Amino acid sequence: MDVLRHVPYFAGLSDRELTEIDSHLTALSWAQGDPLYRAGEPAEHLFVLASGRVKLSQPSVAGTPVVTDVLVPGRLFGAMSLLGDSVHGESAQALVTTCALRIDQPSFRAVLAGHPEVTLRVLDDVAGRLARARSRVGRQTTDTVAQRVAAVLLDLVDELGQERASGGTLLQLPLSRADLAGMAGSTPESVSRVMSALRKEGVVDSGRRWTAVLDVPRLREVAAGT
Repeated sequence: MDVLRHVPYFAGLSDRELTEIDSHLTALSWAQGDPLYRAGEPAEHLFVLASGRVKLSQPSVAGTPVVTDVLVPGRLFGAMSLLGDSVHGESAQALVTTCALRIDQPSFRAVLAGHPEVTLRVLDDVAGRLARARSRVGRQTTDTVAQRVAAVLLDLVDELGQERASGGTLLQLPLSRADLAGMAGSTPESVSRVMSALRKEGVVDSGRRWTAVLDVPRLREVAAGT
């Protein structure tokens, strides 16, 4: 119930309404690196991330997964035929120890039928995800690698950023160069060169399981190509 109160879809609902929705949900957990589902598997459930971080990726022609998103608590993900997908088009993997609430198709239909305000919020979220996907595709055809990497980092700052006492914004998650390359539509080698240049300029810093953006205004200039 405490998790549901903090999920944007269910904001403002009464305890009675949350209890009714909770009866349709199953709480599950995964260790770091565990798959929640894989691309090509039957799409039978949606998930609401309760805690942790989840990486979404799609298979590529070369066989290397391409990261499409990193999810934070409160995000809806997954697929089902009710929403037009008979199989999962992407894989979901736990980046850290993760808990999510799972709902099947009949239960999801019942929640939407009983709570029109939830239906509108879900539609807004789906529309937002499509807009972000289109924006990334557009950047890949027009922007430089440096611009795309900067834009991805800014998106992650908005989603995951935590202010540091020493200054800057911390992204506390294991994010490899391959992950950044997938999200930016580039190669790990090119992303490494961009990150090295940003580090020398004092814009970013990074460690084994974290990345910090030290100069957000300058990163915005890089993303804009200035």
